[in-house]
Amino acid sequence: MKKPSPFWALWGAPILMGVLTTTGLLTALVSDTWGDWWSWVALGVPVAVMGWYSWPRTRAAADATNAPTTPSSAPR
Repeated sequence: MKKPSPFWALWGAPILMGVLTTTGLLTALVSDTWGDWWSWVALGVPVAVMGWYSWPRTRAAADATNAPTTPSSAPR
């Protein structure tokens, strides 16, 4: 199995969001009926992703992600 490229691991999602936004804006300007639907979807997905990542997390979830990886009972 081939290891994923570091370029796509870093830039894949932002490029996809840019392509969705661009196609949504262009479709909203030049198309009708099906273009209206596509523009709503293509412009709504990036907004939903931004909302998902900006939603505040609960304290328990934040503590679980920052938990130490070594056991606390390890000898010192």
